[in-house]
Amino acid sequence: MARDKYQTLTEQMFYILICLTQESYGVDIMKKVEELTNGRVIIGPGTLYSLLDNFVRENIIIETKIENRKKNYIITSFGTEMLEKEYLRVTKLKRDYEALIKGGEQN
Repeated sequence: MARDKYQTLTEQMFYILICLTQESYGVDIMKKVEELTNGRVIIGPGTLYSLLDNFVRENIIIETKIENRKKNYIITSFGTEMLEKEYLRVTKLKRDYEALIKGGEQN
């Protein structure tokens, strides 16, 4: 089941889902991720379309329309729940780091 398989998300997965909070198509997603991360995270077409297919299969996102070979996608409520859980998990990691390494200093 998707909950087990996607208990934690890779950076690529996380950024794809962030982009799909607004309806987007593949090439658009790749550009948005690169811009959002200032080029730190690059998602190639093979990785992107493989993840999109998996996300559709697991009802994390849905296809909204298809024009020629161009497919648009948007995140589902289940996908939004996953994204929020990952955000909370990463936020907790940051807080733990700050508490243990930085002595509780806030950035």
